[in-house]
Amino acid sequence: MKQRVRKAVFPAAGLGTRFLPATKAQPKEMLPLVDKPIIQYGVEEAMAAGCDQIIIVTGRGKRAIEDHFDVSYELEKLLEERGKPELLAKVREVSAMINVAYVRQKEALGLGHAVLMARELVGDEPCAVILADDVIDAPTPCLKQLLAVFEETQSSVIAIQTVEGPAISSYGVIDARPVDGRFAGRLFEVKDLIEKPKFEQAPSKLAVIGRYILTPRIFEELASLTPGAGGELQLTDGLRKLLEHEKLYGFVFEGKRHDTGDKLGFLQATIELALKRPDLGEELRAWLKTLKL
Repeated sequence: MKQRVRKAVFPAAGLGTRFLPATKAQPKEMLPLVDKPIIQYGVEEAMAAGCDQIIIVTGRGKRAIEDHFDVSYELEKLLEERGKPELLAKVREVSAMINVAYVRQKEALGLGHAVLMARELVGDEPCAVILADDVIDAPTPCLKQLLAVFEETQSSVIAIQTVEGPAISSYGVIDARPVDGRFAGRLFEVKDLIEKPKFEQAPSKLAVIGRYILTPRIFEELASLTPGAGGELQLTDGLRKLLEHEKLYGFVFEGKRHDTGDKLGFLQATIELALKRPDLGEELRAWLKTLKL
């Protein structure tokens, strides 16, 4: 019987130091892209892919994330009294959006450790992992594309994209062979993964992006890892161990990925997403044309 992916895990315990001082008292996941916080884009993607249970791995100072997806009785009452039904509907839509559970990562001990924190809530079933910093604009949600691969293979699948030049050293990179005849040449069977290799040592141009469908075996492998530098557990190391027992696939997704964990990427995402908005795009485009660039 084929397994179904119902749960999506969001590691959100990072400190967001690249955006200080803005993230001194506000989680980086709550920084707004136009008028929605970064993490909401990922949650909406998970929902569109059919995930009905969201697990957010939080840390110290992340209470704003919980408040965002909770009911705000005072705000709703105020909007109702002031006769603002459209805003009231938007606020209620957020709180009614998902079934959400939270688990605390007391120390930032790596992405693998953050995923491992969700083990008890996920249980013995496959799950999605979404890194909210990677906002992916695609006609078919990126996670839904990965789920199509998982439904056929019943194996773990990671999102990948081609990265040219020395920039590849900023990513996890796969050593893989193409799987012929399926998914329009976008599917690869992973043989190995290397975290942030030197440009000349990268095994390919295929970089890992923040979307994963993982079988429950990943938790066993992460739990058995020996912590590395700083006591951290890396998800890449867990995936390499997983390869000793199961197949792992990489899928070149269709869509535009924005790295909102980077200041320039965040600005670019804000502008590009705003330009697509019917209520903002035309005026923003006209204003951009007036700039002396």
